Amino acid sequence: MGKSKYYVVWHGVSPGIYSSWTDCKLQINGFEGAIYKSFDSKEEAEKAYSSSPYLYIQRKPKDGTDRTSCDNLTDVPTDRTDTILPLPSDVPAEALAVDAACSGNPGPMEYRGVYLRTGETVFHVGPIFGTNNIGEFLAIVHALALMTQKGICLPIFSDSRNAIGWINQKKCKTKLERTPQTEEIHKLIERAETWLRTHTCTIPIRKWETARWGEIPADFGRK
Repeated sequence: MGKSKYYVVWHGVSPGIYSSWTDCKLQINGFEGAIYKSFDSKEEAEKAYSSSPYLYIQRKPKDGTDRTSCDNLTDVPTDRTDTILPLPSDVPAEALAVDAACSGNPGPMEYRGVYLRTGETVFHVGPIFGTNNIGEFLAIVHALALMTQKGICLPIFSDSRNAIGWINQKKCKTKLERTPQTEEIHKLIERAETWLRTHTCTIPIRKWETARWGEIPADFGRK
């Protein structure tokens, strides 16, 4: 008897997770732009369904560019029908934007990553007690690690010069004291720093120019 598979349908007649190919086909046959993929376990399928499909399926651009490569990532079409977001003309849709928000500093902090082509939230962590700068740093590392795991190479936009500098130095230079309240965030920092030291990564990290482009699409809107 063959191994069971689970089928995620992100875009189809009725999006969801299906345990048979027959049921999956009913959702995608004749459906223009159907997006689906099979997984070996229900847990993998559930994780994928709650995420952006483009972390699992790389849509081939019209120009045939391979998005698993870091080459030619600055090409931006003149007609912005490539994204539902109001992106500036010089920002590519094939990219992730990351940002953090903190209620007080330090205080409850959260961060997330957004896929610019669709505006979807790819990951969201928190709230956890920390600072905004730490969140910005962790968001970039999270995006780097996720794309490295999936074999994807898209630019990462961050509006934090501090966080980008810390990434380049492979060190989170926070002054947040380590206490029982901050122990959890310090453990996340240590894990992120270890990842940076043990991985060679060519994924480009770019500064989001807020003065020119407005708020970054991953912004939490709490200013």
